[in-house]
Amino acid sequence: MIVSASIVTYKTRLDELSRCIDSMRKNGIAPIYISDNSPSNELQEFCSKWSEVEYIFNDKNLGYGAGHNIAIRRAINMHADYHLVINPDVYFDEGVIEKIVHYMETHRDVAQLIPNVVYPDGQLQYAVRLLPTPANLLFRRFLPAGMTRKMNRRYCLAFDNHKHEMNVPYHQGSFMFFRVACFEKVGLFDERFFMYPEDIDITRRMHRYYRTMFWPEVTIVHAHKAESYKSLKMLRIHIVNMIKYFNKWGWFRDKERSLWNRQLLQELGYKDNNK
Repeated sequence: MIVSASIVTYKTRLDELSRCIDSMRKNGIAPIYISDNSPSNELQEFCSKWSEVEYIFNDKNLGYGAGHNIAIRRAINMHADYHLVINPDVYFDEGVIEKIVHYMETHRDVAQLIPNVVYPDGQLQYAVRLLPTPANLLFRRFLPAGMTRKMNRRYCLAFDNHKHEMNVPYHQGSFMFFRVACFEKVGLFDERFFMYPEDIDITRRMHRYYRTMFWPEVTIVHAHKAESYKSLKMLRIHIVNMIKYFNKWGWFRDKERSLWNRQLLQELGYKDNNK
């Protein structure tokens, strides 16, 4: 059984990266590809101390999806069974991957899995969501929180206790555990997206043919920074790439989005009059 992983780096903090790599090493993941989009290859020496780590210097900032695709192609060529796409600010305990693999091996119709995700203080992170509408993304960012609370609660599935597995068409990209064989049918990350909506796009493409599961029996920690809320540059990148996403899938008419969101809300027992 081969479980590989990839981290896309760009001027990444070494303490975070080291902690993430150590989490994967103690879970038996190898190879671990570091796909480095940084302007220089200073990470190469840092990565050389681990035999499980394979450093890839891209010589420019290719973007998130393109950086991971380089590693995923290597995983496919080496006939890996599973591949983990992970952010450097994620860490988890020993035994997590073994349990995920066991779940995937006993549920062969599952192409993609994300476990329970929490912040470092233990607070639940809403890492699975409905497929977004333009209103979901624009209103929640630019309108006062009080005006969008009900919509956000629905979109982020915050009305649900996240104590049970769910087949969800949008997984946040911090931890995406893929069955490698499914890439043959679905394809890799869409490299038209430099950053942000590539996780929505690939999850919904997997969801067309397979189950894409939230599985809360194991937990990981994601020290999420929400950079686009803090940086005007990252906000611009977010907006530009979300425009590309809606141009691809539809702004106001997206039949898959309407159908899958409605089905999921019904399965979870959501009522419009929930407070």
